[in-house]
Amino acid sequence: MRILVSGASIAGPVLAYWLTRHGFDVTVVERAPALRKTGGHAVDLFRPAMQISASMGVLPQIEALATGTNRMTMHREGRARPFDIDLTKVYAATSDRHVEIMRDDLSEIYYAAGRDDVEYLFGDSITAIDHDGEVTFEHAPARRFDVVVGADGLHSNVRQLTFGDEANLTRFLGGYLAVVSAPKGLASPGEITCHVGVGRVAAVYTAEHLDDARAVFLFRSGRELAYHHRNTLRQKELLRAAFGNMHEQVDGWLGELDRTPAFYFDSISQLRLDRWSRRRVTLVGDAGYCPGPAVGGSTSLAVLGAYVLAGELARADGDHLRAFAGYELQMREPVHRSRAFARGAAKGVIPGSRLGVWALTRGAQLVSLMPGSLSRALARLNTKGVRMHDSMPVPDYGATGLHADERNIRPWN
Repeated sequence: MRILVSGASIAGPVLAYWLTRHGFDVTVVERAPALRKTGGHAVDLFRPAMQISASMGVLPQIEALATGTNRMTMHREGRARPFDIDLTKVYAATSDRHVEIMRDDLSEIYYAAGRDDVEYLFGDSITAIDHDGEVTFEHAPARRFDVVVGADGLHSNVRQLTFGDEANLTRFLGGYLAVVSAPKGLASPGEITCHVGVGRVAAVYTAEHLDDARAVFLFRSGRELAYHHRNTLRQKELLRAAFGNMHEQVDGWLGELDRTPAFYFDSISQLRLDRWSRRRVTLVGDAGYCPGPAVGGSTSLAVLGAYVLAGELARADGDHLRAFAGYELQMREPVHRSRAFARGAAKGVIPGSRLGVWALTRGAQLVSLMPGSLSRALARLNTKGVRMHDSMPVPDYGATGLHADERNIRPWN
């Protein structure tokens, strides 16, 4: 069975790895000329994604490149004195098995895990997909595939080609996220400096192995802003307008906008597709069910989705329609729960009032001061809240080549 995967960020390489372990012939096409090194931001891997990564044999590499951020200096806008937060206790409250890693580092690790068994076509993209699996590329000759998978992110080209107007069915969650590459001297490894105000949050951090620091900006908006997702000049204008006069330190971070080597800007929006498959095409990760950047655990959800899709294709023994049905059934609950979680998180992470600012900062202080065992015990009582990501079970598809950690993967309850 020949399978084409569009996108070589997170979901694409994970899917390609597991597909080859199940015996499929896999090609990955990626628009960029090489693996993307665009600056990007740190992402969280929770228990399900950690288990899957362990079974791929890449967990040591992931842990070696963890950001190591374990403390936060938090400033409330309008207050002179900051306070310190012990992030190890915050992480422990949200997950029993968690790591924070730069997105680009994670992508490279997953790519390296399976690249010897996968055909990668860099610098190319899909222009048309016929109902019989004939795929036309921008540069390469047309080829026929049994299955085509869109793993090409929130602005998925495959989704647009396959679902038409339905592809744009999104829900704006009221905020925006930006990431700016800045000089490493603006931050200290192991520490994040954060400023919180009504409707806006700015922070900067780095890691030992990075050559730069990353300034992160989140802000609220009562409406969707007018800009094209590739118009960086307009995006930078919007960012400056949202964070002007917050704090002299934040002004310094904004000053890097004109010379940053890497910049990211996007709305915090959810995809609202109820089905992710049509004919020979299906979607995985942010391309199909992005719960919302920075608020919905989309990276862990993408890893889980890629693993499940590969497993269901193997279980269906080549019947792609049966596999797609099984995949959507398995992922429906995790996706719906992630969406619900993200809607609440977007409101809490970017507080919309002074009371919200107080609640966010005071809550972080209380968790930081609380004994770790107590915060973990309280968090475990709410699997739909902060422990939602950890509560997602991982099916066992029995692929060959699994590592010793396979025995830790649980079937669905």
